[in-house]
Amino acid sequence: MKPDTAAMAAMDSGSGSAVAGAPALTPEEIDRAKRFLQQTHDELVAATRGLSEAQWKFKPAADRWSIAEIVEHVATVHSVVVGPVSQRLAEAPAPPRERDCRRADALVIEGFPNRTARFKGPDALQPAGRVTPEESLEALAQGNAELLRRLENAPDLRGHAIDSAPMKAISNGEYETMDGYQWILAAAGHAARHTGQILEVKADAGFPPK
Repeated sequence: MKPDTAAMAAMDSGSGSAVAGAPALTPEEIDRAKRFLQQTHDELVAATRGLSEAQWKFKPAADRWSIAEIVEHVATVHSVVVGPVSQRLAEAPAPPRERDCRRADALVIEGFPNRTARFKGPDALQPAGRVTPEESLEALAQGNAELLRRLENAPDLRGHAIDSAPMKAISNGEYETMDGYQWILAAAGHAARHTGQILEVKADAGFPPK
């Protein structure tokens, strides 16, 4: 689950200036994403602090994830965003000029953490249970650091957009793609979404007291 730094480098290469016609990120937008990433990361880590092995492994039902599986999933999604997604973005076309990117940003920030809408992710993102919680948390921290670095060093995050099934779902089809900045916001929102899931597991009546 280690982030694909080679893919990040490939996405950065040749990006000394923003893509022509793409709106540049403002300092306020960069700061907002950085704070969103750090806040959602810190909240997820706090929700797992001090758990026993039994608590990490507890499942409220056979078809529900344990906290260990939830954290593994979030770390996997981070690694996909900084790896394969970044590779695809580097080769993707620019979004339509008429696209309201600020509205799309708001939909990501508001929609991804919202657990009222449920949908199953691709099989490749399902937890496999082959890593320890400590390894998942370390991979998650590495992924978060890569996303923060991307915000600081890549000027063309608005310059490319690729398809996103979750974006299509939360926007009711208004938007079908996300640009590089929105994928970073989505990673943070996804972490917040699953922090809510962790809290649901901990609130279950059968959750081990220790």
